Amino acid sequence: MGLNQGYEYRERIDARGAGLTVREYLAAAYRHSSEAEWMARLENGEVCLDGRRARGSVVLKPGQWLAWRRPPWEEPDVPLAYAVLHADEDLLAVAKPRGLPTVPAGGFLDNTLLALVRRACPEATPVHRLGRGTSGIVLLARTARARSVLAAALRRNEVTRTYRALAGGVPGRDAFTVGSPIGPVPHPLLGSVHAANPSGRPALSLVEVLERRTGCSVVGVRIKTGRPHQIRIHLACAGHPLVGDPLYAPGGMIVEGGCALPGDPGYLLHAESLRLLHPATGEPFELWCRPPPELRLRSE
Repeated sequence: MGLNQGYEYRERIDARGAGLTVREYLAAAYRHSSEAEWMARLENGEVCLDGRRARGSVVLKPGQWLAWRRPPWEEPDVPLAYAVLHADEDLLAVAKPRGLPTVPAGGFLDNTLLALVRRACPEATPVHRLGRGTSGIVLLARTARARSVLAAALRRNEVTRTYRALAGGVPGRDAFTVGSPIGPVPHPLLGSVHAANPSGRPALSLVEVLERRTGCSVVGVRIKTGRPHQIRIHLACAGHPLVGDPLYAPGGMIVEGGCALPGDPGYLLHAESLRLLHPATGEPFELWCRPPPELRLRSE
């Protein structure tokens, strides 16, 4: 696909960064790059402080603006096809393929669902996200009113979201509930990621075993909250982490000694259905997306 257009990352320094040098702050806040790599970017003039070329030795103060003008880069190859499930004046629903990021992050800018959709529908804005390794329904709003109504519905848990996943092991119960809180925990590369954390935010998942297989099971999961990586974490909490998940271990914590990132693929998780009230009409509205072959039941 060639090089993208590059991107400028901007942030305002708060109390956590005050007193650190530019070099120290960048190396501590963005662990994907070493201090030597940040020094090279500073020397190349890629980093600015309050609109001027930054020096690595400058001590930061609260309220200053720090910007990294990242030069154009070649993004990793990902699936670039998506299907439209529904379109009207207020809503757009699409089927995201596994492996395609929903929004720019982690080295992806043009190779994202948002960038692809906006080529045909510039006003579309996702009202929720799916992880890169998750396939299925992504709902986008096409008007400010629809965005506002849907955001409020999500906050009030008025949107029913159902997923399918391939979980490790064979649960002894046909249905169970997982309510472990989810919050940030230390990560060797990112500083922190979300995982099971007693001090985290409340989270609730309702799990149903759909089909037992040898050493694994197809499960349906209805989430009552929308915490980051909730299904992956909660199934790991229940002792049944997703087959092939490189990040989460039984118990809901990250794999000990591992360096996997949240966007790393390997697992099977699919956003199968959404039920909500249409933001314009107030009428019940339902979307469904056929699961990939690996998650279809023998009876289907």
